[in-house]
Amino acid sequence: MPFYKSIQINETTNAHFWEITEDVTSLFRAVSLKDTSLFRLESMKSEAHQCGFLAVRMLLQHLGYTDFDLSYDEVGKPHLIDGKHISISHSHEFSAICISDVIIGIDLEKLKEKTLKIAPRFMDVNHLEGLEVSEQIEKATVIWGVKESIFKIKNEKGISFPEHISERTFDLKDGICTAELRFNNQLETFSIQFYPVEAYIFVCAIPN
Repeated sequence: MPFYKSIQINETTNAHFWEITEDVTSLFRAVSLKDTSLFRLESMKSEAHQCGFLAVRMLLQHLGYTDFDLSYDEVGKPHLIDGKHISISHSHEFSAICISDVIIGIDLEKLKEKTLKIAPRFMDVNHLEGLEVSEQIEKATVIWGVKESIFKIKNEKGISFPEHISERTFDLKDGICTAELRFNNQLETFSIQFYPVEAYIFVCAIPN
C-alpha cells in the first residue's frame, strides 16, 4: 500500500500523500464509491486522472473516511461530512489531500520546464532574477501553486492569476511566504507553506 507520507502544516492541519504505483483496476477494487463518484470516474477519459481520483479515495480510507463522507458543492469545492475542511490535488504519480480545522487550499505540481516558459503569463518574472535555471523552475512552480491554492479557497468567477493574486518576495530555502488577493475591491492575505515532495512542489495556503 503506497501511502507515501504526511506533513503537519500546523496543530490542526495535516497533508497526506499517496504515491500511485497501482493500475486503475487495483485501485478501483480497493475503494468503495457512491454512485455519483462512479459516474464521475467513468466519465474520465484519462487513465491518469482516474488513478488520481481513486488514489484520493485511498487516502480517505487510510485516514478513516470513505468516499461516502466526501461531497462537492455547486462550484466543485470538496467538503467532509464531519465539518472539517479538505482540499485535494493530484499530479502524475501523486495524489494529496489536506484536512484541517480551518479553511485551506493546496496544490501539488511536478517540476517541469514548461512552468518556467509560461511564467510571464501568471507571475512577475522579476521574482526569478539572479537564480539558476533549476531554481527558477522551482520558484515559478511554487508561485503557480500559491495562485492555484488561493483560487481553490476563493473559487470566484473572474479571478485572474496575474492580475489579482500576488506573492511577496520570498526565498526558496524558507519554505514560507505570504500572498495577497485583490478582487472586487477587497484585499485578503494568505499564509503560504511549501515543501518539496520528490520531483514535485506542494503548496498550502491558509487565509489570515
